[in-house]
Amino acid sequence: MAHLVFDPDEQHALRADARDLALTDPGVAYVLERLAAEGIDLSECTDWEDLRLERGLPARDDTHHAA
Repeated sequence: MAHLVFDPDEQHALRADARDLALTDPGVAYVLERLAAEGIDLSECTDWEDLRLERGLPARDDTHHAA
């Protein structure tokens, strides 16, 4: 799979958001900073449906919608 990296403007925006959240939500701030610095290795990502099945949740279908 691919490795997703952000262009300089996107990195700047992620870092600005990280600074804004540093005091109120340091965990999210840390993740945003790491995304800006390192990007995302898509081969390490888990599909949402796979996560649902791992947790014992039923597979999604078109009959269940959020209200």
